[in-house]
Amino acid sequence: MKEIYMALLEAKKEIGKATKNATNPHFKNKYVDINALIETVEPVLLSKGLLLLQPIENGRQYTRIIHAESSQIIESFIELPTVGTPQGIGSAITYYRRYTLQSILSMQAQDDDGQLASVPQPKVKQIVNDSQFEKAVVKYETDKDYFTKLGEVMTFTAQQQLEINEILGL
Repeated sequence: MKEIYMALLEAKKEIGKATKNATNPHFKNKYVDINALIETVEPVLLSKGLLLLQPIENGRQYTRIIHAESSQIIESFIELPTVGTPQGIGSAITYYRRYTLQSILSMQAQDDDGQLASVPQPKVKQIVNDSQFEKAVVKYETDKDYFTKLGEVMTFTAQQQLEINEILGL
C-alpha cells in the first residue's frame, strides 16, 4: 500500500479546501456540490496517477481511489436507503458521493465569501429525534415552511434530510 499512500500524500498537499458554491434553498446553508468537489480533487488525483471511481454496488455507494500503476485501492462506502422514490434515491446517491469523497480525503470546505472566520460560530443545535421528525412531517402538511423553521433551531440527521428532500421533491 506504500505506493497509493505516497501518491495520496502528494495529492493532499495540493488539493486544499473546496469552496462552498451551492445553497440549500430550504435551510439557506451553503455547501460544496458534487461537481465542484470533483473539479477540485480529480485533476490533482489524476496528476498523481490516481483514478477516482464512485460506483454503486450491492446497495452501497462507494468512493474508490485507485493507484493506476500498482492497482492499490482505498475506498469508502455507505449503505444507500432502501425505500423512497427514484428522485429520493438519486438525491441520496449524490449526497453520499459527496460525503464519501470528502471523507476519504479528509477534506475541509471553505466559505466562498471568506467571512467564516469573522462570524461568531453558532451554538451546537440539538438533533431532531424520530418522534420530533414524525411530528414535523405531519406539521408540514399545514405549514409548508415548517422544515425551514425547525432547521433554524435544531439539526436534522442525514437520513431525515434525505426524507425532507424527497418530500420537497428535490
